[in-house]
Amino acid sequence: MRVEIWSDIACPWCYVGKARFEKGLAAFAHREEVEVVHRSFELDPHRGKGDVEPVVGALMRKYGRSREEAVAMEEQVAATARGEGLPYDTAGRMTGNTFDVHRLLHLAKARGRQSELLDLAYRANFAGEGSVYDLESLARLGVAAGLAEEEVREVLADATVYADDVRTDEEEAARLGATGVPFFVLDRRYGVSGGQPAEVFTRALEQAWQGRALQPLGPAGDDEGAAACGVGGACES
Repeated sequence: MRVEIWSDIACPWCYVGKARFEKGLAAFAHREEVEVVHRSFELDPHRGKGDVEPVVGALMRKYGRSREEAVAMEEQVAATARGEGLPYDTAGRMTGNTFDVHRLLHLAKARGRQSELLDLAYRANFAGEGSVYDLESLARLGVAAGLAEEEVREVLADATVYADDVRTDEEEAARLGATGVPFFVLDRRYGVSGGQPAEVFTRALEQAWQGRALQPLGPAGDDEGAAACGVGGACES
């Protein structure tokens, strides 16, 4: 069974959702027979490549919030992430264009290192371990993930390399009806939206394996874990 996950490095709920999905997958009896493929989705594809700004400032502008309210929004997501055992540093976190990250992830996919690079990119962006918004930082992440430095730099130096792969992923997401991420597709038959609790993913995997029609997979009660990030960078909290 194949599970495809559309996500963006700039999306905190994708960071949380990946961890929760992996916990759900670990509890699935047929986990060794599941292929996981990560696909590209830019939350803010029209943002300029050099347009990098503090997350708090972006939240203030987008939602019309005060600095205190924007900081509280970040802290709320951070608390959820930490509850999943994920490091999350809210101090000075930045946001920007993620197209080059996605291109490099396609190289990593071709070399069998996609999951490794994705984890490193998430930690750089959310745990304060680096940056994903400049080519030199991305090159270091690619090498740390096990990719050849020369090949990494060749890809990053040519903005056309893997560009079509990124766009194809995004077009496919639109055809499947994805308006936000994370978005999980099981065997191209069933979809699960948002950073659902781990047990929801386990149930979805079991039902997909058995070939039964899935029941709607909304959040359990008021669980904030079903939140997602929409196009334009709007993230539920």
